[in-house]
Amino acid sequence: MSTLLSIHETAQWLKENNNYLIITHRRPDGDTLGCAGALAQGLREFGKTVYILENPEVTPRYLPFVEAYTQSDDFTADKIIAVDTATVDLFTKNALVYKDKISLCIDHHESNTNYAGLLCIDSSCGSCGEIIYNILMTLTGSISEITARNLYVALSTDTGCFSYGNTTADTLEVAAKLIKAGAPNKKLNKTLFRTKTRGRIKIEGMITSGIEFHYDGKVAIAMITREMMSLSGATEDDIDDIANLPGSVEGVGVGVTIRELSGEADCKISVRTTPPFNAHKICEIFGGGGHTTAAGASINKPINEIKAKLLEVLPGLTGIL
Repeated sequence: MSTLLSIHETAQWLKENNNYLIITHRRPDGDTLGCAGALAQGLREFGKTVYILENPEVTPRYLPFVEAYTQSDDFTADKIIAVDTATVDLFTKNALVYKDKISLCIDHHESNTNYAGLLCIDSSCGSCGEIIYNILMTLTGSISEITARNLYVALSTDTGCFSYGNTTADTLEVAAKLIKAGAPNKKLNKTLFRTKTRGRIKIEGMITSGIEFHYDGKVAIAMITREMMSLSGATEDDIDDIANLPGSVEGVGVGVTIRELSGEADCKISVRTTPPFNAHKICEIFGGGGHTTAAGASINKPINEIKAKLLEVLPGLTGIL
């Protein structure tokens, strides 16, 4: 049975304990990594011993925000904390040994499965970084430039540089405070949102030219095959936030990206929606979840089979016909 904690109670728990190991989720984004880096930095400045479990899927874009906190070989954790991770199904392989030992989960996903002993969850937040900010401010009363930088990465990436529908007045207020605390927003915005490699440009062109439209243009589906990745020379870094592409087309209410991964039938589906369509409900069909407007799932089926299943279930889920 999980216990739900307030921000104040979470800060008190962090104050009373020590020797923390922080876990991030598979195919990590800026929110989970920014949160981990910020929490590790803030707790270390508070005098705690804390490390981040190495995530083998971290891309070069985000490595600078977590590499200083990677778990040392001689460290034994007393408390395990998961950040921005709704379910143990999102754990990396090296994190699965801890799946029944999670002391605290800090998250903003409404689909959280309550797998941790203690929970600090607020699904009204645009990013998990907002929760981490409030916890650290309650715990310490201030944050350093490094912590502010890491939190800005969390907030900005999960809100599309504050352009997505999950951005709230509170999100913008926290972002302003992070900038005042020293977060280099101009540099981060250029690096994270306004710089593209040639591989990114090529894969975008392939995806854009191949988008399929269904149900009078309300649904857009983009397929990303291993062959496309190879031909474009795109890397994992290059396809960060690529799932937003099909949903950006005028008139589309459900934007879907289906991507082939390493295995023969190993795929990832990402769904982006606008009201009244619910991305979380769509991805639940495939064993995934997330938010109302952004969700995903990992599926062990061929890419065309996933597309066919999606087109079959969408009318019943969304009333799109």
